[in-house]
Amino acid sequence: MDFALSDTERAIRDTARDFIAREVMPLEQELLRRERAHRPGLEPDELRELQRKARAFGFWGLATPEEYGGMDLPAVTQSLIWTEIGRSFVPFRFGGEADNILFRANDEQKQEFLVPTIEGERRSCFAITEPGAGSDAANIKLSARRDGGDWVLTGEKTFITGGNEADFAIVIAVTDREKGARNGGATAFLVDRSMGWRSEFIQTMGEGGPAALVFDEVRVPERNVLGEPGQGFALAMEWIGKGRYTIPSHAVGIAERALRMAIEYATTRQTFGRPIGDNQAIQWMIADSETELEAARWLILRAAWTVDQGMDPRHASSMAKLYGAGMVNRVVDRVLQIHGGMGYTRELPVERWYRQVRLYRIFEGTDEMQRLIIARDLLRGYTRLGGHLA
Repeated sequence: MDFALSDTERAIRDTARDFIAREVMPLEQELLRRERAHRPGLEPDELRELQRKARAFGFWGLATPEEYGGMDLPAVTQSLIWTEIGRSFVPFRFGGEADNILFRANDEQKQEFLVPTIEGERRSCFAITEPGAGSDAANIKLSARRDGGDWVLTGEKTFITGGNEADFAIVIAVTDREKGARNGGATAFLVDRSMGWRSEFIQTMGEGGPAALVFDEVRVPERNVLGEPGQGFALAMEWIGKGRYTIPSHAVGIAERALRMAIEYATTRQTFGRPIGDNQAIQWMIADSETELEAARWLILRAAWTVDQGMDPRHASSMAKLYGAGMVNRVVDRVLQIHGGMGYTRELPVERWYRQVRLYRIFEGTDEMQRLIIARDLLRGYTRLGGHLA
């Protein structure tokens, strides 16, 4: 059994690492300074400039098919790159991407929504979560009723990532309440902001914030239905599933960077005449962190490998998401403890990570939902103990 990266995987990973180190990490101190002054950390123009540099570097559209100018990288390679992105707390991501379900659009919709999003000319958000429908996504209430050749959307979405900046939303709405969302009663719509919906900023413990989207009799033409009527819930689950190995991949990068800071601090910070790393309490925190980090890395790579093999990735991805999200929270907590009072200040990024990674256990499927999926798969015989090696 060979656990080594291929030459291609290693070369792409190292090139991404070099770009992050040369172009992104030098912005970190300025970002922290701005955030201490309660200003945005990275302006949209600065993000676009970084993405233009990355495109010249050869990184554009990690998951985007080559026919749209992307790299169409395997899932394992994408996972490795997301880990590199996670090493810096600058909110950067490579450009040339679009929501995976936008590729289900028809030719006209692709020209209006997909292609401009890939090129960075438009910004999207995905809207399914509602005040009464978080983990229970099938309980959505936002309705869409037919009126002539249009659909009229009424209701509210909440905690929508990118909802404050988006100029169009992919909205999952109930179109047949008797069937229910899960059984063909929900439909996906492409809804321009100019059609009348509004966003309201939601302040959170993290930097930036999601949005509440309000739809008050918003009229959407039939041509803006994404996929087929009744296909909305299936498309939503396809969208959500994408994040279940990319999010923990990002978490591995955060944990690696944070742990490296802790190791450096433990070897240089002295108390009672010796480095704090000489203390067993500190050593055990470092040892536990490294062990959990390595375990998470292989769970995540296995989930991505499952995608590349064309196997059903849901069980492996749920384990990766559950363990990876918990791991990064535990590691960052230990790193803050090792840094003591300095870790609690905004002079270092540790307290920022502490707030940021808490979300990882909630969005794109809570810890509790991942446990439900994992246990259900085993209890119902959908998978076997030991996975593909059983």
